[in-house]
Amino acid sequence: MKKISGLFIAALIFGISTIAAADDFTSTVEAFRVSPVVEKFFQYSYGYAVFPNIGKVGYIVGGSYGEGLVYEGGKVTGKSTMIEGSIGLQLGGKLFSEIIFFQDKNAYDSFTSGNFEFDATAQAVIITASGEAQAGSSGFSAAAGVSPNSSVQAESGYVNGVATFVHTKGGLMYELSIGGQKFSYSPFRL
Repeated sequence: MKKISGLFIAALIFGISTIAAADDFTSTVEAFRVSPVVEKFFQYSYGYAVFPNIGKVGYIVGGSYGEGLVYEGGKVTGKSTMIEGSIGLQLGGKLFSEIIFFQDKNAYDSFTSGNFEFDATAQAVIITASGEAQAGSSGFSAAAGVSPNSSVQAESGYVNGVATFVHTKGGLMYELSIGGQKFSYSPFRL
C-alpha cells in the first residue's frame, strides 16, 4: 500500500509540474517583476534561480518537483531541479512558480555548488494567494490578494544571503507539515 501511494504521489507531482510545460522562463520572470516588492531584488541581487512550474501534492506524505534556470548578472549560467519532501497534515495539490534571489557571489556560489537545501525554517513571501502565511525561526511572512498587482505583500529582505518569492498558479492544498527543499545545479557548457 505504501509503495502504491508513493508511486501515486510521484506521478501526481510530475503531472502537475508539467501541466504548463510551455510556460517560458521570460514570462515567469515578468510575472514576478510586476510586484514592486520583488522588482527591487532584480535590480540589486547578484543573481537568481527561477522555477516556472513546481507541482506539489500531498496526502500525509507530500512532495514537490520543478525544473528551473539559474542566472548570474542577468545571464543564464545553468539549470536546476528542485525536489521537496514533507510529512504532516496535508491533502491536495497545487502548482506554483518560485524565484530565489542571491544577495552576493557567496550566496550564488553556495547554490551552484549543487547541494543547496532549504530546511523547515526557510521562509518565502507568497505574492499571490487568497490568504496564506508561512513562518519559520528566521521570520514570518504573509500575503493576501488575488494577483501580483493587487496583493498585500510583506516586505522581506535576505535571510542567509537568499530571498525567496512564490507565485501561486492554482490548485487546492490544505497543509500543516514540515519539510525541506533540495536543489541540484548543472552548469551550461560553453
